[in-house]
Amino acid sequence: MNMDMSQYLDVFLEESKEHLESLNQRLLELEKDSGNIAALNEIFRVAHTLKGMSSTMGFDDLADLTHHMENVLSDLKEGLLAVDSKVVDVIFKCFDRIQLIIDSIETKGSGAMNNSDLIAILENVKTGNYEAAAALESELALPPQSGTDTDEYQESFVFNEYDITVLKEAASRGLRIFNVKIAVDPGCLMKSVRAFMVFKAVEEDGEVIKSFPGAQDLDEGRFDSNFEIFLVTGVTAETLEKRLSSISEISVLRIQEINVDSITAGQGSQVPVDNGNQLQAATDAADNHHAHKVKQTVRVDIDRLDNLMNLVGELVMHKGRLEQIGFSHKINELNETIEQIARISTDLQAVVMKVRMVPIEQVFNRFPRMVRDLARDLNKEVDFLIEGKETELDRTVIDEIGDPLVHLLRNAVDHGLESSSERIKKGKNPQGTVMLRARHEGNNVYIEVEDDGAGIDTARVKEKAVEKGIVAAKEADQLSREEIIALLFSPGFSTASNVTDVSGRGVGLDVVKTKIESLSGEIFVDSKPGSGTRFRIKLPLTLAIIQALMVSVRDEIYAIPLSSVDETTMITVSDIKMVQSQEVIMLRGSVLPLYRLADLLDIKGPAAAQEMYVVVVRKAERQIGLVVDSLIGQQEIVIKSLGKLLLGISGLAGAIVAGDGNVRLILDVTTLF
Repeated sequence: MNMDMSQYLDVFLEESKEHLESLNQRLLELEKDSGNIAALNEIFRVAHTLKGMSSTMGFDDLADLTHHMENVLSDLKEGLLAVDSKVVDVIFKCFDRIQLIIDSIETKGSGAMNNSDLIAILENVKTGNYEAAAALESELALPPQSGTDTDEYQESFVFNEYDITVLKEAASRGLRIFNVKIAVDPGCLMKSVRAFMVFKAVEEDGEVIKSFPGAQDLDEGRFDSNFEIFLVTGVTAETLEKRLSSISEISVLRIQEINVDSITAGQGSQVPVDNGNQLQAATDAADNHHAHKVKQTVRVDIDRLDNLMNLVGELVMHKGRLEQIGFSHKINELNETIEQIARISTDLQAVVMKVRMVPIEQVFNRFPRMVRDLARDLNKEVDFLIEGKETELDRTVIDEIGDPLVHLLRNAVDHGLESSSERIKKGKNPQGTVMLRARHEGNNVYIEVEDDGAGIDTARVKEKAVEKGIVAAKEADQLSREEIIALLFSPGFSTASNVTDVSGRGVGLDVVKTKIESLSGEIFVDSKPGSGTRFRIKLPLTLAIIQALMVSVRDEIYAIPLSSVDETTMITVSDIKMVQSQEVIMLRGSVLPLYRLADLLDIKGPAAAQEMYVVVVRKAERQIGLVVDSLIGQQEIVIKSLGKLLLGISGLAGAIVAGDGNVRLILDVTTLF
């Protein structure tokens, strides 16, 4: 009897991705500690499971490859083969090929792929014939992915409204927009590094807006001999071609200058999200050698979670309306019912929020392989440490945080850490350390990328800032070290003179900052000369329902997210002093600049009385006082988009529908000033 297996395809793809993530993670552990039997057993078990799943689904090429890979793993378990770099590299190549097959199944519905080259290498490794395996490996080329040979950039790139805004702003500043198609030598063994070198070359005077395949695929070498980038730059096509052609094993197939008016926005694709790691419980059991009950999980489509969140948001909104009606009419029976509804809706909201929360582990797990490959190709010794993988974030934040972290980690390895010889001269451990950590703190999550390298060269940063006209020479001489470091986030700023210059750390940080701020987050930098650099990213736990302080200004009511509020205080007109034409007050011995919210938002109406309230908000490391007429109180709010017409207005993060049915605006402190 023939069974229709297509109904199980989604489950197969999800579980295959989980298994592949686990294989990469465990093989990295095994490479560090060849005696890690638990990791080896887990690799063998997961490979065996993947083989069985593939065979059941009818993907014979995938099942055949995993079968031969399983034979090599079996010899490793039995001690017939030693765990060394040659074997590990071959198994990693098998993982890359498996990823390509899974991608092909997902996009084309077919897992057919000729894997005879890899199987031959595996057979030679199994028999100990490493010379023959190495000869075959030098000719190894990953099969092509569909879609990478298109000649029209419109088929490869999907632009959203934000992308188009960036491109138009670049065009208005006189920058050129190019679509560049790059070919990598088929014999190149480290394609991901060649792609990275291309990015570094073009980012000397510009910025990559899009790539095809995406950044993660390029970082991990999951592409055929071609890839495309879409960039803005200040140089000509001839200069760009000359610079790219100087990179070994790279050739330029096409450089096409694009008119920004010809680009239209399209619907972007969503990043796939893993809603739980069923494998972890089984892995822990194997490591601890004792059985325990495995939690049962249900896979839920993300659209359903979004819909559920919207419904809970509507419930929270109408709960506020009911509370106001009960308070106005003083109906005891209604108030009792409202209290019950408030309790139930609060519990329901907490449950939905927990369902939407996913461990940041699913983002972090893709980085050890990337750092390992990059360190090897740059001939650097790197100890990559991860802390706080269990930290949970809203899945909408998880979707967006990957690319900024990729950028920060690549810069930490390439520019932050010195070479082993340089570190020895400085009396340091020849092996550099890069730390990626996450932790909860209140209603926020902090993610840190830290290295123990040379630190940021502020003299070089200041010199380049003056050279590019970002700051005047006289003004630059008066800047503190922290203010100089903040220049790294200026649009278009770069200190790179070549791809190995430590000062190149500044490339593209404005894009990282823009992405973080679009998530209602902030980014900070701490750097000590000779000791290293730490980037700290502060993000809200969720972007859907937040706590806010409601304030009134004239006849208007606004919401300020509590995550931005440090404290509130009441002052009189006599408390206000003038310092260099700026209103300030003394707050516990410190000078606090004041800004009248009515003036910032251009709200007309009679001025406030002698007494007024100040909301002390934090912008980066500085505190600022917002003068308002009165404080209404704390409230749970459901953030609603302002729509396309009002999107991107500085100072506004969104809107809420208040309990009385009126629309109130939410202030965005990071862009208000």
